[in-house]
Amino acid sequence: MNSIMLAAMTGFAQDQDEGDMLVRLRDQLTNLGVNAELRDNNSALMVHPAAPGLPVWVFVGYGGAYYSWQNAERRHPTSDPEGAASVLAEYIAR
Repeated sequence: MNSIMLAAMTGFAQDQDEGDMLVRLRDQLTNLGVNAELRDNNSALMVHPAAPGLPVWVFVGYGGAYYSWQNAERRHPTSDPEGAASVLAEYIAR
């Protein structure tokens, strides 16, 4: 496999892993009764507040280490999707 194909496949694998992380977070949010939906081929998670308001967009950043939202000012380790769901549920409840 040439170097260009290898680089493309490496990026694809990372994107798939990040999508899986967002799926796990979405599942945890759903367990808490929070409305969240995957967008753009699992590259982002849109979390809807219970009251009327703007949704919160969540991404996986920092090389797959963190879920991030609010322009990356808020983040939580991807190794703890349950904790991230709790923090996000509290965040959108404000």
